[in-house]
Amino acid sequence: MDVMTIVGAIVGIAFIVVGQLIEGGHPGGLIQATAAFIVYGGCLGAILAEFPLPKFIEGVKGAMKVFKKRPDHTTQYIEKIVEYANIVRKQGILALEPKLQEIEDPFFKKGMQLLIDGTEPRIIRDILETDLLYQEEHADLGPKMFESAGGYLPTFGIIGAVIGLIHVMENLDDPSGVGSGIAVAFVATVYGLMGANIVLLPICKKGRLLMMLHAVDCNVIIEGLMSIAAGENPRLIQEKLTGFLTEGQKQKMAGGAEKKEKK
Repeated sequence: MDVMTIVGAIVGIAFIVVGQLIEGGHPGGLIQATAAFIVYGGCLGAILAEFPLPKFIEGVKGAMKVFKKRPDHTTQYIEKIVEYANIVRKQGILALEPKLQEIEDPFFKKGMQLLIDGTEPRIIRDILETDLLYQEEHADLGPKMFESAGGYLPTFGIIGAVIGLIHVMENLDDPSGVGSGIAVAFVATVYGLMGANIVLLPICKKGRLLMMLHAVDCNVIIEGLMSIAAGENPRLIQEKLTGFLTEGQKQKMAGGAEKKEKK
């Protein structure tokens, strides 16, 4: 599990509460059930109005991926592609068929199967790039939904504030109701801004970051398979594909290669 998403939200909320304490306030002053009901309930209603129910469920499931730890597949894929390039160079393309069983990634497996079947490289690229395009379209549903929610939430915070102030104006002759009305007004605004900027928008942005990392993996697979199909030298293939890596990944990969050489 990737705890940083949760830790980030907790840290953000904690600093807001500490700020309230520094100013001499009480943490309980930030707890207003009415404000939460108006702001979060209204936002949920807007999202349900925008997205059909199946898409809403799909978007929630997709967005939950930000809480899962994502393994670093990129270096593994490069090592596999270089290994397969060496096999093809020595034994031919059909020698890759037994290797299909060890590939778990459906995208990688699909590309390998097309390559082994003798599909033209141009067609392989077209198929895989189309597959990647629609994977990204479907994967972006969760981030889009949370981005919309992050836009609606501050607006409902303002609505909550206005409702609170209306309540205050209606009860000016009753001083006991003025305080609670003002509290709802200001706390609703805080809830809207806090929920959007600490929870919803960060989840949206992290979801898109994960999409970008997945796209890098898929492009490594596409370029690697195209290089194998073109009969390129395995060492040159590795040099080409390491261009997709960050400096940290390059160092990790170099360290792994050194350990293999020592063995």
